Amino acid sequence: MKSPKEPLHSVASAETGEALARGVRPFTVTYKGASITVDLPGFYPAGDGDGVHVGDDMAVVDAALGDLKEQVDRLPSPATIRRIRTGLKLSQRAAGAVFKVGPNAFDKYERGLVEPSGPTVQLLRLLDLHPELLTELREAS
Repeated sequence: MKSPKEPLHSVASAETGEALARGVRPFTVTYKGASITVDLPGFYPAGDGDGVHVGDDMAVVDAALGDLKEQVDRLPSPATIRRIRTGLKLSQRAAGAVFKVGPNAFDKYERGLVEPSGPTVQLLRLLDLHPELLTELREAS
């Protein structure tokens, strides 16, 4: 019997009953005409066919989509938002206070649950280029 923490190496397809083995396959993510191919983990059949994705398998697709949005729409990815915030030495709650977006907003931005508003994106860009402006923002609060 497997322990609950031991990773699965295979599962049966709910549709066909066929054994699906743990593996990685290329997957293309497309956004507004721009594309990137990522290695998507999952459970796959021996030949061609659809896989089953569990847990954090789709995280690579979410990250790729964030990267494409950053390239195409100039919308910062969760990783970029985190990099800027930590570079400014702000906690998520402190960043929420400075940006006037609420105490949990940066947690949601950095997990990719919510996209920041246009003004928040612009202020992030300005502070990334001119971190000295943070002092003025804090004094104005």
